[in-house]
Amino acid sequence: MSVSPSLTPSAAVAAPAPGPTQAELLDFVRRTAADAELIASLPLDPEGRTWVRLEGPGGSEAWLIGWPPGTGTGWHDHAESVGAFLTASGELKEHSLTARLPTDGWKTLELTEGVDRERRLGAGKGRSFGRHHVHEVLNESTEEHAISVHAYYPPLPQIRRYSRSGQVLRLEQVERPVDWQ
Repeated sequence: MSVSPSLTPSAAVAAPAPGPTQAELLDFVRRTAADAELIASLPLDPEGRTWVRLEGPGGSEAWLIGWPPGTGTGWHDHAESVGAFLTASGELKEHSLTARLPTDGWKTLELTEGVDRERRLGAGKGRSFGRHHVHEVLNESTEEHAISVHAYYPPLPQIRRYSRSGQVLRLEQVERPVDWQ
């Protein structure tokens, strides 16, 4: 007679809990951006971006960011993190690439035609994105601040910054959390 082994609850090894999905991060930024008191509490600087770190869902990293007129991020990615952002007030413009870039071992890439996308995200509009998403975010207004909410999972291990000239994308700098916290 054969007896099959069974696992008791104490012998079972629990798999690590998965982090929040892109959809859950988008839901979080949407709910957070609807908190008028929180949005109004962000100190705004007339010349530079301001930010406050927030508690994101499921161990994610979240930020409330103020964008003075004419400011932007420059081209960058969020490495291995998935994310979402939503404009709480004002309007932001996002330029992004539809091509997935190699993660390591390059300094300059020639982009093919047709990889550029542009989105205008007014108040209440946002988006989620996957790993290695390359984009730049801008407040093109000449008069009005924009405020947005961002969330990333896992918390950002690094941000790679790029310069762009026509179809040439060049890796310029790699930042670690100590550089922006």
